[in-house]
Amino acid sequence: MTINEEGGALAGAEARGAFAALFHALSEPTRLALLDHLATGEHRVRDLVDHMHLAQSTVSVHLACLRDCGLVTVRPEGRSSWFALADPERLAELLGSADALLAAAGATLTLDDHLDREGAS
Repeated sequence: MTINEEGGALAGAEARGAFAALFHALSEPTRLALLDHLATGEHRVRDLVDHMHLAQSTVSVHLACLRDCGLVTVRPEGRSSWFALADPERLAELLGSADALLAAAGATLTLDDHLDREGAS
């Protein structure tokens, strides 16, 4: 995404739509927790269901959102689907940048703290 020299307009409606989809995917605590699990390696849907203590349909909907915006990949194997982070290094950079932005804005809650707090509720 680029910001033009005139003071902040995002370049291109298509780019804005893509960024909106990405940030929408990252705006849901359950999807952030799924990304956190996938950071440890490839998982089957049923493994994620067990880890997250959620219905299979709920996990599948969230994984579809993450897949549609390119954050995760899926690999079918027999009757199972294996999900993995599409680009773990860039996702880590993005989340690190988000933490830095929150810190610069004076927010004291990091993304990890937020995930921990959401998991406890």
